[in-house]
Amino acid sequence: MTTPTRPLKLSVVIPCLNAAATIGVQLDALAGQSWEGEWEVIVGDNGSADGSQKIVESYRGRLPGLRLVDASDRRGQAHARNLGAAAATGDAFLFCDADDEVAPGWLAGLGRALAQSDFVACRYDNEKLNPAWVRRTHLNPQKDGLTSYDYPPFLPHAGGGGLGVTRRAHEAVGGFDETLPALEDTDYCWRLQLAGFPLRFAPEAVVNIRHRGDLGSIYRQGVSYGLHNVLIYERYRKRGMPRLGWLPGVRKWLSLLLRTPLLLLTREGRARWTWQLGWRVGRVRGCFRYKVVAP
Repeated sequence: MTTPTRPLKLSVVIPCLNAAATIGVQLDALAGQSWEGEWEVIVGDNGSADGSQKIVESYRGRLPGLRLVDASDRRGQAHARNLGAAAATGDAFLFCDADDEVAPGWLAGLGRALAQSDFVACRYDNEKLNPAWVRRTHLNPQKDGLTSYDYPPFLPHAGGGGLGVTRRAHEAVGGFDETLPALEDTDYCWRLQLAGFPLRFAPEAVVNIRHRGDLGSIYRQGVSYGLHNVLIYERYRKRGMPRLGWLPGVRKWLSLLLRTPLLLLTREGRARWTWQLGWRVGRVRGCFRYKVVAP
C-alpha cells in the first residue's frame, strides 16, 4: 500500500442491536478519541427495540459526522456493518462493537496502521469490562497477536469488533458475507488474505471487550460457533484448509467428558464446560447439516 500524502479519512462503523445498556459507554469512549485527519461515526442499527437509536441520537454534536443508518431489513452483524460501510465517506473503515469500549488512542493507532497496510487488527483487553471469574472462563487470543486458527490449522484471523480496512480492500471482497449469522469476521479475514491483503496486528490500538457471563448465553454462543466453524471448514477445505477426520473430534469429546467432574466444581469451570459442550454439540449438528466429517 502506498503511503498517502494526507491523513486518511476514517469511518468508524458500529453494528447495533438492542444495545441500550452498553452503547453509551462505547460512544463516550469514541468522543474522547482524536485523529489528525477527518473522521466520522456510523451506527448501523439492526432493528433495535430498546431505545438504542435515541441514545445514539443524543450524541449528535459530540461525535464528528455521526449518522444512524437503518439496517433493520436483514438481521446480522454482517449486514449492519456492510450498510454502515456503504453509507460511510471515509478512505478506511474501523469496525467496533456496541457492547465494547475502545481504549484511549484506538482511533489514532488504527489510523496510523492503515496508512501502512490495507488490513489491520487491534489488540483486545478483557480486564476492564469483566469480573475476575468471567475473565478466567474466556481465553483472550488477541491480546498479544492475531488469533491462530488450529482446528484444522489455517490462516490467522481477528474479531470483527477490532478490525480496520481500507475502502479498496473492503470493496475488493464485497464486504462481509451476510449469509453467515456467526463467524462472518473469520470468513472476512480469510477472504481478504486470500485476495492478497495480509492481516497485520496493530498492538497500539486497544479495545476493551465484554464477555458473556450467563450460562445460557455461553452455551448458545458455543453451539453457534461450533456449527458455523463446520460451515466455514466445508467452504475453505476447497481453498487449502487441511481435512479433518473423526478421530480428533472423538478425542475432544473424551477429553471434555473426562474433565467434567472437576470443571463442574467451580463457577468458572462450569462456564468453560458449558461453552465447550455447546461447541461440541454445534459441531455435531454442523456435520449433519453440511454433510461433512468435522466433529
